Amino acid sequence: MEPIETFIDSLTQTQEAPPVGIMLACLAVAAAMILYTPLWRWSRGLVTIAHEGGHALMAVLMRRRLTGIRLHADTSGLTFSRGRPTGFGAAMTLLAGYLAPAALGLAAAALTGEGYIVALLWITLVLLAIMLAFIRNWYGALALLVVGAGVFAATWYGSAIVQTVAAYLGAWLLLLGSVKPVLELGARRRRRGRGTGGASDADQLAGITPLPAGAWIFCFSLLTIAAAAWGTWMLLPVEDLPL
Repeated sequence: MEPIETFIDSLTQTQEAPPVGIMLACLAVAAAMILYTPLWRWSRGLVTIAHEGGHALMAVLMRRRLTGIRLHADTSGLTFSRGRPTGFGAAMTLLAGYLAPAALGLAAAALTGEGYIVALLWITLVLLAIMLAFIRNWYGALALLVVGAGVFAATWYGSAIVQTVAAYLGAWLLLLGSVKPVLELGARRRRRGRGTGGASDADQLAGITPLPAGAWIFCFSLLTIAAAAWGTWMLLPVEDLPL
């Protein structure tokens, strides 16, 4: 029983907040990984994992039959579920994709801000393991295994500061990274033209709800930007910033 008790204690223990300089460095690195195009190709893959995980989780919550998830090398992804093609359950499943990275980022920011770093890392590992069970292509499985190996290494072998940096960096990648795909979606739609239709989540939502795709993109933008601001406020102690 002692190993189990030790494990439970590690989940409930809190870590002290790092120096503000380290927090700001994590924020700067996350911003660079999102704004610098060569790095965004890799960090966008992490956002896609959260995006497709959001679709999958909402499909299960809406009592749809989740049949598989695919992650592709071009950072796109697909989640397959069976159920009514219209109605509340279908709309919620579509809605969850672009909002999932922001929601997960907020949850990560809340746990990180309170010092529950180890708990956050283990929760991440559990979620990745569950998602792996529904992956239906080799690249998707490899992507999850690589990310999971990195999180496990930080959890099991990393020092407290390594774990803290991983938590802050991951939270900011999700929070800030949730905004850019929505902006990219809006830009693609403007280039393509409003009347041409499409297969994006916003276009599919427009097909089964009264709101047009542009309105859904606006909602995604508003909510992800608000989540990024709120999460950053939770992660950064404003009173300690060098103003």
